[in-house]
Amino acid sequence: MSAPAGWSDLAERSDAELLEAHCRGDRDAFAEIFRRHKDRMWAVAMRTCGDPELAADSVQDAFLAAYRRAGTFRGESAVTTWLHRIVVNACLDRLRRIRPVAPLPETDVADVADAHSATEVRLDVRAALAALPEGQRLALVLVDMDGRSVAETAEILGVAEGTVKSRCARGRAAMAQMLGIHR
Repeated sequence: MSAPAGWSDLAERSDAELLEAHCRGDRDAFAEIFRRHKDRMWAVAMRTCGDPELAADSVQDAFLAAYRRAGTFRGESAVTTWLHRIVVNACLDRLRRIRPVAPLPETDVADVADAHSATEVRLDVRAALAALPEGQRLALVLVDMDGRSVAETAEILGVAEGTVKSRCARGRAAMAQMLGIHR
């Protein structure tokens, strides 16, 4: 089975080139951006929302917004950073409307005692994370859970790097206290 005409050409283009081609009317360019980044954006949404349905809706909202507003991309950052920001904003919009309780993923662990202990830890960490102010929670999710740099997180959240550092420090300290971890 061969790839559609022009498909290999799309796979070789950079994200910025694809976004530019999309703005010029290339119907397949944005599909390639989506194919490349949907899984990573899903992971960001899951870490931000904690609920699969809410994350799916947020990712859908985000990619639709990116599709429609591709012409607003100024090229001052990577396309992935731009997409992260749109996904985080879509998650925040949905979370502000409703705050569902996030179900825990099912574990496939043979030892029930270990599974119970792991579930308790996960619940405690999720509760502590949820109790943090939004800014601290988002900074921790992007830096500590998603592995983003402080600079990229600052760009995604639209704040200064020092703000990200202080939010992370305060968030970690608050979580340590809530979880009974002594430093």
